[in-house]
Amino acid sequence: MSLHPTWQDIAVRLLLTMIAGALIGFNRGAQGHSAGFRTTILVGLAAAVAMIQANVLLSVAGKTADSFGVMDLMRLPLGILTGVGFIGGGTILKRGSLVTGVTTAATLWAVTVIGLCFGGGQIGLGIAATVLGFATLWALKWLDVRIPREHIATVVIESNPGPTSTSDLPMAIAALGFDGEIQRQAKSNESERVQLSFEIRWRRAVTAGPPLDLLKFLNEHYAVVSFAMTSQLLR
Repeated sequence: MSLHPTWQDIAVRLLLTMIAGALIGFNRGAQGHSAGFRTTILVGLAAAVAMIQANVLLSVAGKTADSFGVMDLMRLPLGILTGVGFIGGGTILKRGSLVTGVTTAATLWAVTVIGLCFGGGQIGLGIAATVLGFATLWALKWLDVRIPREHIATVVIESNPGPTSTSDLPMAIAALGFDGEIQRQAKSNESERVQLSFEIRWRRAVTAGPPLDLLKFLNEHYAVVSFAMTSQLLR
């Protein structure tokens, strides 16, 4: 960091921070996430201003002869990182095994560090981090959606009481590449029939889309009451 940054230096740092926040934030905003274009810019600016403030105070004497305290300038940017942790935690939502917002939280944290780099005058490091962050969110997305991952769904089937053909469902869907196991059994409120709840698991890439082959098979052979996905890709 420069010991005496000029207003021109400060303007360049703030401008580069805004550009970096805009480039990375556009990805989140384009996909409809809560922390999008303006949020990433503001988070990056806050980090940059905090680091510039620490830079400006470098020339201030840390401790006088009659003082008991020492000025720790690095506590200011460290406090910014801690505060962004709370903001990032607010973007993560968990409902059962369904988790979303993890990538958005990581993006906010990355933008904060980029802002600290630019605010501290580390222009080359900030630009490199911006390029890598932009590439991770945009260029590597095609690879991420092609990685096979586990999906979980819950299907409820209605049948007559007693031994029924629904007991063979796990074996029937195994031929399609799905694993299933019964979770619970309950009586229907409107009739004497019972409702069986199955948990179904499979591994497929996101590009494969929804399990239409499974839905078609279930609808053709069983009385399906409901089908609900309980897990999906972390974003």
